[in-house]
Amino acid sequence: MTNLKNVSGLFISFEGIDFSGKTEQARRLFETLRAANYDAELLREPGGVEIAEAIRNIVLDAKHSGMTDRTELLLYSAARAQITREKFQPLLAAEKIVIADRFVDSTTAFQGFGRQIDLDFVRRVNRFATWDILPNITFLLNISLAVAEARQRGKALDRLEREDRSFHERVQQGYLQLAQAEPARFVVLDGTLSIEAVSQQINETLRQRLGLKI
Repeated sequence: MTNLKNVSGLFISFEGIDFSGKTEQARRLFETLRAANYDAELLREPGGVEIAEAIRNIVLDAKHSGMTDRTELLLYSAARAQITREKFQPLLAAEKIVIADRFVDSTTAFQGFGRQIDLDFVRRVNRFATWDILPNITFLLNISLAVAEARQRGKALDRLEREDRSFHERVQQGYLQLAQAEPARFVVLDGTLSIEAVSQQINETLRQRLGLKI
């Protein structure tokens, strides 16, 4: 694409419990930014590069039910370190807009709060795996567990999606605590609204906070 707007690198992440709609919103924002001639890239976690995708296949495979919590944490972090070095660092240095479907907050919520691994340790691992990179803004799509359970009916579930309700309750509450602790970075949105309504709220937030012309 030519005639791309010259902007400093921006990092926008999307977070939420499974089936919150974050993946769809990340994709819609990417398409909106590209249509507006911004140089944007969309990445997913875990994954996004060859080594990280291979790790994704291991960590989410439902047959690996015997995986320990520590193994899970370190695998997610290994995948993140790889995509950070291969993608996030060079893209942001080149002043791109990077959109991430999950980043370190997922690990803090799922492995820190969900698995109840020491939060200070999780945060240290997060910083190590990302060279201290954090998003400029994080959209948290908040839905109830009842809504998530209704949305998942009839779908093949990965290893984490199959966890019990108490695990997902801890993850959800963890996300809300993270958002409360960092109100300057997090924007909490009602994930039960229509896809279009959520998308409009995201675009308006980015116009107001970051001055994007979308």
